[in-house]
Amino acid sequence: MVEGGVTTADKTEFTECWKTVWKTPYIMRLAFSAGIGGLLFGYDTGVISGALLYIRDDFEDVDKNTWMQETIVSMAVAGAIIGAAFGGYMNDRWGRRVAILGADILFFFGAIVMAVAPNPWVIIIGRILVGLGVGMASMTAPLYISEASPARIRGALVSTNGFLITGGQFLSYLINLAFTKAPGTWRWMVGVAGIPALVQFVLMLSLPESPRWLYRKDRVDEARAILEKIYPANEVEDELNALKLSVDTEKADEAALGEGMITKVKGALKNRVVRRGLYAGITVQVAQQFVGINTVMYYAPTIVQFAGFASNSVALALSLITSGLNAVGSIVSMCFVDRYGRRRLMLVSMIGIIFFLVILSVVFMEASSHAPKISGIESAHFGSNSSCSAYLTAPDAPRWSCMTCLKADCAFCANAASEFHPGACLDSSKVVRGECRAENRVFFEKGCPSKFGFLAVILLGLYIISYSPGMGTVPWIVNSEIYPLRYRGVGGGIAAVANWCSNLIVSESYLSLTEALGAGGTFFVFAGISTISLIFIYFLVPETKGLQFEEVEKLLEDGYRPGLFGGKKEKSKDQVEST
Repeated sequence: MVEGGVTTADKTEFTECWKTVWKTPYIMRLAFSAGIGGLLFGYDTGVISGALLYIRDDFEDVDKNTWMQETIVSMAVAGAIIGAAFGGYMNDRWGRRVAILGADILFFFGAIVMAVAPNPWVIIIGRILVGLGVGMASMTAPLYISEASPARIRGALVSTNGFLITGGQFLSYLINLAFTKAPGTWRWMVGVAGIPALVQFVLMLSLPESPRWLYRKDRVDEARAILEKIYPANEVEDELNALKLSVDTEKADEAALGEGMITKVKGALKNRVVRRGLYAGITVQVAQQFVGINTVMYYAPTIVQFAGFASNSVALALSLITSGLNAVGSIVSMCFVDRYGRRRLMLVSMIGIIFFLVILSVVFMEASSHAPKISGIESAHFGSNSSCSAYLTAPDAPRWSCMTCLKADCAFCANAASEFHPGACLDSSKVVRGECRAENRVFFEKGCPSKFGFLAVILLGLYIISYSPGMGTVPWIVNSEIYPLRYRGVGGGIAAVANWCSNLIVSESYLSLTEALGAGGTFFVFAGISTISLIFIYFLVPETKGLQFEEVEKLLEDGYRPGLFGGKKEKSKDQVEST
């Protein structure tokens, strides 16, 4: 997922992981139980894309109000920003286990509130609750897995959290599709999320706190007891000593940086190396969102309808392609990120993104210009009370097309002989929709019939293929490596907030942009922003592949000078030691 941290693991680590969990199933129980948080994260961010289609059908004030649709989608992101901040506080004060339990409570009640919502504003309250849970889970689940896992397989186990996030998104699309014919449709879609939240809550009640957190709170015996369940008996003392050294170092760094987040941020910004790291870290996080990925993940079925597929169920089915490709791309990234490097993957990814956004823009513009014409005879067939009032009074009515009709907040009822023949411009009310469908015609409200539709879906899939292995996962990896150790938490936190805020801006503005510029114009705007982002990545982001943390710090201290793909030539360890 685009908002969750990613830890890479090589093939050897995955092999070792399977051997270890086979011998010690308790480790998998810990990782799986916490990993349900990643599944919920993915599900709750993905489910709204399909549910929104049916929420529009049930609430006419949502269907007629673009801002309301954007708010229903984006309030989960706004809640996540607050949830991530509060989750960090909960993690430190009450522990990782308590934070996960808190996230489950929010997930559960948020799902119930949305499922029984009598009006759109209650749905928004439910989305905020779910967003708070998403923010807490995004921070806590990988942290708990990391601290409760043996060091030699930590990367592999934390990587499963990333798989569960993208898997949760894919699952949400499947469940959306399963409930398209059920009474209540969207209520089931959003309500199902309460089940895994309840399962995780029950599982976490029987699991211990993170050994690292316990040791920090001087509960050494409890930490030892958990380590004895995770490690072989002959390794427990070594791990306890390593834990002591790590916690002591962390406390010393905290003493040097000062107490309080504001003090730590000020200290980070005064440090030249950290500032340069932030230039790179924030650049890739903001770019990850402003290439427009979450317009696809949050609005994929709506975009498919823009491409000319009026049926909700068909739009959901075709949207499965984007979610599935996103999940596959995260696996591809893990296979290549350590072979080809972070910077190269991002640059190639951005070039692909820009190319396919431009082509998508052209395709949507061509579809718009070739939209079926409006027939006065077809419109009159339904009577003046059902026809679009703007069309009836327009002086240029003979020149109207389907797209002109939709821009007037009306709907296009396709010709009975063919969707591509001139049709009727009608009022977009439920009653008129029923009249149109009663004659076995297709009722278009978001997009027009188009011969370019399948091409647009294919290009959308190619856009995801370009995005997911590079910009989908690598920005989180870069942010885990680019900051000096003592500033890693502060730097990563600032960059993560930049990511969530960019996500909020994009998700809250997408439908308004399409209303003002059309789908083609909006994708062209994203292509322009992506081009600017590519330039920033080229000049500000160094290659960190294969470098020790000290080498990365030295690279930033000396000042980064870009190369085409590899960036500044990497120094050997001997060179670093001699400087």
